[in-house]
Amino acid sequence: MAPTQKFFQVIRPDTDFDFIGSRKYWIGLSIALVLLSLLMLPINAYVIKDRGRMLNWGIDFRGGTEIIVEFTNPVEAGAVRKALAAKGYSNADVVQYGSSMEGGLSNSYMIRMSAVSVMSAEQAQKTEVSLAHVGEAVLKKLESSEGGDKVYLRFDRAIEPSVLAAALKSAGVNTTQIQPFGPPDDHTYEATLIGLDTEIRTALEAKLGANAVKNIPQVSSVGAKAGKQLQIDGLRAILGAIVLILVYTAFRFDFRYGPGAIVALIHDSIITVGAFALTYKEFSLTTLAAILTIIGLSMNDTIVVFDRIRENASRYRDRAFDRVVNHAINETLSRTILTSATVFFVTLAMNIFGTGVIRDFAFAMNVGVIVGTYSSIFIASPILIWLNDKYVAVQKRQSARQSRRPIRREDEPVET
Repeated sequence: MAPTQKFFQVIRPDTDFDFIGSRKYWIGLSIALVLLSLLMLPINAYVIKDRGRMLNWGIDFRGGTEIIVEFTNPVEAGAVRKALAAKGYSNADVVQYGSSMEGGLSNSYMIRMSAVSVMSAEQAQKTEVSLAHVGEAVLKKLESSEGGDKVYLRFDRAIEPSVLAAALKSAGVNTTQIQPFGPPDDHTYEATLIGLDTEIRTALEAKLGANAVKNIPQVSSVGAKAGKQLQIDGLRAILGAIVLILVYTAFRFDFRYGPGAIVALIHDSIITVGAFALTYKEFSLTTLAAILTIIGLSMNDTIVVFDRIRENASRYRDRAFDRVVNHAINETLSRTILTSATVFFVTLAMNIFGTGVIRDFAFAMNVGVIVGTYSSIFIASPILIWLNDKYVAVQKRQSARQSRRPIRREDEPVET
């Protein structure tokens, strides 16, 4: 006889943990975590002064510019902030980028600021006042391009570009090119402003010394309007994913299974967002992608459990439905742990050794894998039991009215 092949098993097939028996305690824990997650949002916005926002929105959502600056020699973050403040960027966030440190100093920093252009709204107003009269020409209109890299000035008569360049420079606006724009009789001129990276380099070297900035390898800008739109689009993406999953479960199973899966997904999303609210890590488009990934992973795990529940419900018709559900969870527990642990440890390595948005993505995945696995067992399944009990009770009442027979005792096995 050939030897029996043995496989490594995390959970033995005959394991019988009573998950459903203690569901009230786990549901209570979930409610507490969800409430804490929601409560952290207004606390961040109105109570904790150093935060000021519900979430630490990345420039993708709040708008602004993110610049990575590499210095020739190690410098203090405070010195960088002072140099930027002297140029008018007093609210800039300066954080270490990379891991090279010498006595608390760093060669590379990531600078985040709300500005997307060298010309702020306040400076635009001052410039409009300064250029009200350029020689005999009268300024009719001044407006900036959507990207903030150009300014359009309309006068009542023609004016020499060199004269306009000198007027702009005297108003504190540095340009690289000025040329007529549109029809000749419109007297509109397009002024191309210097880049924000050039402005930042000039500001830093003015305080830290010539050639203090070695390189500016990355500059990313998002307008405030675009940031708001991305917030709306991100919420739509999450809601759209949940709606499509609800439709899928309606076709795959029946109405009793769908609500539990959806509540579990909402539970996972809220707690993951709450983890970002609590730690105040940056919430960017990459984080949103992680949440959508979590929704998919959690749904996959829930479907595996539900599929086994449906299979066992037809196989063990003599058992109460909550016992059928508990047995199905135990049967799929080994698969659930192995799958979730694989994803968790991979993303944990990314969280430990990664940098920037990679680490934020991995952190979201770490939290999401834990709560997603938890919700498949302790949220989706108990809701399914509750809905099934309601469904069976309605069926019994209808059957009793039709046959005029007494309702069966509550302690008898529940049919599915």
